[in-house]
Amino acid sequence: MKRKRITILLVSVVILLFLSWLFSTTGTDDTSTITVEVEQGSFVIDVTTTGELEARSSEKIQGPNPMGLRNARIWQYRIEDIVPDGTVVDSGQWVATLDRSDLENKIKDQELEVEKFQTQFVKGQLDTTMTLRNARDELVNLEFALEEKQIVVDQSLYEPPATQRQVKIDYQKTERTLKQAIENYDLKSEKAKAEMKEVQANLSKAQRRLSEYQDLHKEFIVHAPKSGMVNYKKGWDGKKQGVGAQISSWENVVATLPNLSAMNSKTYVNEIDISKVSVGQKAEIMVDAFPDKSFTGQVHEVANMGEQMRNSNAKVFEVVVHMDGYDSIARPSMTTKNRIITEVIESVLYIPIECMAANDSISYVYHRGRRQHIVPGKSNESDIIVLAGLEKGDEIYLVAPEGADEWPIDYLDPDVVEACSTEKSDSLEIEQEPEPPQQEAAMKGKGRKGDGKKGRKKSPKGQ
Repeated sequence: MKRKRITILLVSVVILLFLSWLFSTTGTDDTSTITVEVEQGSFVIDVTTTGELEARSSEKIQGPNPMGLRNARIWQYRIEDIVPDGTVVDSGQWVATLDRSDLENKIKDQELEVEKFQTQFVKGQLDTTMTLRNARDELVNLEFALEEKQIVVDQSLYEPPATQRQVKIDYQKTERTLKQAIENYDLKSEKAKAEMKEVQANLSKAQRRLSEYQDLHKEFIVHAPKSGMVNYKKGWDGKKQGVGAQISSWENVVATLPNLSAMNSKTYVNEIDISKVSVGQKAEIMVDAFPDKSFTGQVHEVANMGEQMRNSNAKVFEVVVHMDGYDSIARPSMTTKNRIITEVIESVLYIPIECMAANDSISYVYHRGRRQHIVPGKSNESDIIVLAGLEKGDEIYLVAPEGADEWPIDYLDPDVVEACSTEKSDSLEIEQEPEPPQQEAAMKGKGRKGDGKKGRKKSPKGQ
């Protein structure tokens, strides 16, 4: 029994010792033992942004005739139904149906207008017929009266002169009345014709407008002008205009058919980095949907004016990058990562930025149990150039080892530091006018480093 207790006690002690060792081991930060080598090669300075693919050119799928819409006083319309975004259609195939309720109400009103003018036209015809018929009857009666007066004049040959004179005066009055009636008939006839022309013109105008409305009604069924992939148009807020979207008659575009053989990546560069970007610089374009694919490109356009990002205080500048070549996987609205090569510096020493520490105005790295004073140069997102203080192949710590703050500092010669500072100032002046050969060298390197980075390795702690 006593031996069994001793055995259990010994096993417990062993387990406790093992657990204590295990927790002490797992609590150690292995990153303090990671070292990297100083590398030499081409150093690429770039600006990385997120963008979106868009077609360099596209065919617009127009809505109804803008002039017809304005004549109908329809200033905007709603998309009632449309094919899904990205649908491949043939020429003449149905694409969208637009809301026609406003136009249908106007067609009903115009039909009433046409009916009103038709009624006026018939009424004018009847009135004209009755007026001219009465005028013609009056002319016939006056002709009979004139003939009677002539008979009386003939019979007055044997009457006294006064009687003959009176009879002739009556004849002349009747004759004059007949002439006036004939002239009035001609005037009434011309007036009736003019009134009928006016009514006819109003009727024709109303009928023509009704016909235009009916033809416009057919255009609210939209068909593809040619074969292609339907791409929804984006509104002022950046949202795609699908079912229910309102479209203005002044921007009468329902959707587009992009030309997929030539694509751009539209991106926005922060105002801090825009001074580095210029037209003609090379770029690498990576599509998020296909991380294994990358494309080359060239900066085609840089906006002169900045704009404020939505829901942010940051100011950005629009940059358009032309993508080289054609690939069927590239589709509009795909998210891209754009790496714009702004400068390439050949044959320089560089280290990861994480390796460098600073104390006041002195920069240093942890190297062979000492803090090595260095002169840093230009940097990119991950690495920084070392102008002095290190040699190619030197091993330095990625993270400061335990107690490294107590290590002594190996200072550089002040003359070396001053010479490097002068060199850095000269390079900043040259940077204002980047040379094309540097841009071409960026694409030859195809990466941040031309020689390739050696693998990081662990060294024994405290080495």
